[in-house]
Amino acid sequence: MTAVLRRVDRTVLALAGLVLVVGGGAVFAAGLGLAVPSWWPWSGPHDVLLSRSERQHFRSDGWWWPAVIAVLGLVVLLALWWLIAQFRRARLAEVVVDSGDGEEAVVRGRALEAVLAADAEAQEGVARARIALTGRRSAPRARVALLLEPHASPAGALATLAAEALGNARAGTGLAALPAEARLRAVRHQASRVT
Repeated sequence: MTAVLRRVDRTVLALAGLVLVVGGGAVFAAGLGLAVPSWWPWSGPHDVLLSRSERQHFRSDGWWWPAVIAVLGLVVLLALWWLIAQFRRARLAEVVVDSGDGEEAVVRGRALEAVLAADAEAQEGVARARIALTGRRSAPRARVALLLEPHASPAGALATLAAEALGNARAGTGLAALPAEARLRAVRHQASRVT
């Protein structure tokens, strides 16, 4: 499903880019006074998008310009939503697991994330852990955010995370590898007062 969405996304982006480049090039050519096809609505640098008569044609209809503005606003909002969606990393809904009998089983991605987070939070010195699984169903990747206690050793926390939480997840799911990207932060704490 993700591959289909990615293909559709790229196709729509390519078509939109082609339309914008051809349209922009034609307007640019007309603005420079170059020859443009006879059917092209703008033929010179002083032409406008809508003439005075076209703008005033719908003035008696009170709904026309608010409707045009609403549709253009909706187009802008959809374009912004699409742009923001490009920067989000999709989380895995499910992970394919080898069940040991030659068949595949499916584990919910959120359930595996919860187990990984619980294992990571059980480590000494970890105050909180957040896990997000990305990648493909058969080859997931983990993004780990650990909030460490002030006394915790970052190197020790990473070693324990790799050996225990990620190791248990690999062994439990039968995955050959579970690459992970870990980000560590320390808990903010008040300075202790010595008397």
